[in-house]
Amino acid sequence: MENQPTIMVTNDDGIDAPGLRALVQVLVSTRRFQVLVCAPDSEKSAMSHSITWRDPIAARRVEIEGATAYAIAGTPADCTSLGISKSLFPLIPDLVISGINMGSNCGYHIVYSGTVAGAREAFFNEIPAISVSYNWFGGQSKVENFTLSAEACIPIITAVLVEIKNKTYPLRCFLNIDLPTDVANNKGYKLTKQGKSIYKMGWSQVTSDMQGGKMLSTMTMDTDSTAPIETGALNLSQDHLLFKREVLGGKLDEGDIDDADFKFLQQGYITVTPLGALSHAEIGCHSYFKDWLPSVGEHPSASSL
Repeated sequence: MENQPTIMVTNDDGIDAPGLRALVQVLVSTRRFQVLVCAPDSEKSAMSHSITWRDPIAARRVEIEGATAYAIAGTPADCTSLGISKSLFPLIPDLVISGINMGSNCGYHIVYSGTVAGAREAFFNEIPAISVSYNWFGGQSKVENFTLSAEACIPIITAVLVEIKNKTYPLRCFLNIDLPTDVANNKGYKLTKQGKSIYKMGWSQVTSDMQGGKMLSTMTMDTDSTAPIETGALNLSQDHLLFKREVLGGKLDEGDIDDADFKFLQQGYITVTPLGALSHAEIGCHSYFKDWLPSVGEHPSASSL
């Protein structure tokens, strides 16, 4: 056990989510890794990279066979930060894996993703990390597909750990992996870039927290009106308005990105996308503002517009 690499698992769907449980079970069953789990105690989807700043967070020991696990009353980024700090566990993991998420994380949705944030937080601290998501599709996907997804990732996980051991793994990025809906018949690994795909969101006014559908972590709607919002009972006076998010439709416009992640995911590939954390503007924007900014002082005042 002492010579085995240590993997810490987190997610944003919560410690009881089937994706995380399947990943941990597959990792443990290989008997190659020491497995730690530090994950949110409830669903924290689309939390992005938010962190708990002022208040302490609670950690509760959870029994997961073959792993040392804690449920955390915090965000995915909180979980990674605490888990790698040596405050909760006595050692720093060799690798952090965040997932397996129920729903893909490609294109602009990477910005919203708590799953990706769990890996990004490790990257901030120079610890190799991988975020993993399964393209769940209602009516087609089964819980067993999480196990198939985890098994499909084992070669990448093993190869990354070999590079880490040899001190040849680049710390300038982390990996975002998305697995296709029909993962059993996937077309293999495909190196991709972050694209521009996004589900357009809107808002609709409702009269109660039971009205309309529930937004799922897959960026789709559950229209079962018996499923209440997970924000607890809403006690609003008559001068309050109540709104809920709704999905308006998907947008897939990759522009000049030939090897975009979501495009190849839809084609049945397991997409592997190296990510960083810098938010550079697209080519041309910097040049435009380089010419524009010096002339700002010459523009008419706002009062003359």
